[in-house]
Amino acid sequence: MTTRLNPYLGFRDTARQAMDFYQTVFGGELTRSTFGEYNASDAPSEQDKIMHSTLTSDSGLVLMASDTPNNMDYRPGNNYSVSLSGDDDAELRRYWDKLTEEGTVTMPLEPAPWGDTFGMCTDQFGVNWLVNIGPSQP
Repeated sequence: MTTRLNPYLGFRDTARQAMDFYQTVFGGELTRSTFGEYNASDAPSEQDKIMHSTLTSDSGLVLMASDTPNNMDYRPGNNYSVSLSGDDDAELRRYWDKLTEEGTVTMPLEPAPWGDTFGMCTDQFGVNWLVNIGPSQP
């Protein structure tokens, strides 16, 4: 098996909603496990929280997420972005359109100085996304 780099996003009580949303964007198979299923927390308020979730799209994209337990520090920030890049213009624009529906466009998806089409946005859950569409390969 090839080594892969997969984004793993942390949330505070919204991992289920976020991953459901990302499934509407990317499609694919979504799996999730709760803290209660694995007896990973004794706190009644954490039984239905997501301990681990994986979304695997038909094109091979993998996104993982979990809810941060109450006893752990949670500080959402702007120190990460998830980058989508490739040459399938229609697919990447479809992702862009869904991510920006209730999000904020920070840089419009338009021709970039390096010749590709590039845009930046923040989705409704505060996750920063970069989309780069390169020229199709012959």
